Amino acid sequence: MAKLKINTEKKLAKISEEIYGHFSEHLGRCIYEGIYVGEDSPIEQVNGMRKDVVDALKAIKVPVLRWPGGCFADEYHWKDGIGPKENRKTIVNTHWGGVVEDNSFGTHEYFELCRQLGCKTYVNGNLGSGTVREMSEWVEYMTFSGVSPMAGLRRQNGHEEPWKVDYFGVGNENWGCGGNMTPEYYANEYRRYQTYVRDYSQKPMQPLEHHTPSIRKICCGPNVDDYEWTKTVLDTCFCHSPKGSHGFMDGLSLHYYVHPEGWERKGSATEFDAGVWYKTLSKALYMEELIQKHSAIMDVYDPEKEIALVVDEWGTWYTVEPGTNPGFLYQQNTMRDALVAGITLNIFNKHADRVRMANLAQIVNVLQAVIFTEGDKMVKTPTYHIFDLYKHHQGAQLVDSQIETTQTGTKDYPVPNLTESASIGTDGRLHITVTNLSLDQPAAIDAFLDVSASAVTGEMVAGEMHAKNTFEDPSQVTVKAFDTIEITKQGLKFTVPACSAVHLAVEMA
Repeated sequence: MAKLKINTEKKLAKISEEIYGHFSEHLGRCIYEGIYVGEDSPIEQVNGMRKDVVDALKAIKVPVLRWPGGCFADEYHWKDGIGPKENRKTIVNTHWGGVVEDNSFGTHEYFELCRQLGCKTYVNGNLGSGTVREMSEWVEYMTFSGVSPMAGLRRQNGHEEPWKVDYFGVGNENWGCGGNMTPEYYANEYRRYQTYVRDYSQKPMQPLEHHTPSIRKICCGPNVDDYEWTKTVLDTCFCHSPKGSHGFMDGLSLHYYVHPEGWERKGSATEFDAGVWYKTLSKALYMEELIQKHSAIMDVYDPEKEIALVVDEWGTWYTVEPGTNPGFLYQQNTMRDALVAGITLNIFNKHADRVRMANLAQIVNVLQAVIFTEGDKMVKTPTYHIFDLYKHHQGAQLVDSQIETTQTGTKDYPVPNLTESASIGTDGRLHITVTNLSLDQPAAIDAFLDVSASAVTGEMVAGEMHAKNTFEDPSQVTVKAFDTIEITKQGLKFTVPACSAVHLAVEMA
């Protein structure tokens, strides 16, 4: 029986709500058909947004939504997506499938979507092919309440008051699709561009040290294990200023995708054996090492951890489903994806002192989506149900937890059988999430708590490794009750089924 020890007195960090964030790009059927169907669609919609999709996303408390990319962001020219829709430019989406982009979903539509979701905004600016002026004017258009050309244009287009931009990304993947830049070159460009991402909330004569910036700036960080990129960008950008040692940034991004068979082959989303199962989960666990090593570099410059590590693209990436457009990145979603999500979110929780935002790629119909749509039909994926299971960690207080594990997996890809995290939620309860990576061995757990448990409820996501939800069978994988929990003098006893994730909510006496 594995021992789980939880010390609620040892509070480590707040788990930022934004760790549970999502990502929407003009890619495949993510925006169009997935989220936005237009005001004239027969599908039930509110101001063009699918009501069923918005309702489902609200249920998992989506905290922040990144847009418009991704690679699309560094070819996106925001003025193409404002004004009367019949006058908007039609372009070709050269990155993703070579399809027509009519720009009917633009700035106004994005903020309307975030209003309906009740989430924070994360806008990614075009550094790769855009100008400083273009980026500066977009920020002015979105956030300035005074008299100016761009604020006037926003009002002319029907929105009197400015919007709130919570996060602004200055470029995306500038080491690759965002310009193939060297770290030195990007870092100097970042310094220049971010200067003109102006904070229009600053009041005249207000001392700088008394002002909290309204827009948090995200700098393009490394691809996977490019530690030299992280070091070079910080070397170039870091400085000490009256507001602190922020290096002109509030966050540094990190991108990491799990490709079971490597970047070229990737592998099938649905046809895999036990060996590939463990290989996939082993690659998901690599997120821990990436966070630790990039954080160690950041600690040299920013020991107070004022700059967040923002994992704004993560998830599984397989070969597309047969018969679909290769540029649409549409893939099925099984219990394997659910476990990848559970493992990764536990890792993010455990590093909440540095990881303060993450964005699963992508929210609907693309890569490790939480929702699929087809016409007027909608289905929630196994990954959706993991986010539902873990949503109680949002805004919670991370507490110290340690679990005993045994090795499972294969000779080439051994993995621990269990991962976990624990927090005291905003509801005052102790929330514990545990994943069992083993395909065939349940895990009996003896949990030792430093508090008395007066009551406990449980829920789980479980199933055979290939289990998935389809439009014909949308409920093969769901959140189910988990009630075989014993309250003991020391804490709790319970057994986590093989191939599952479990959430316990403990009432503390």
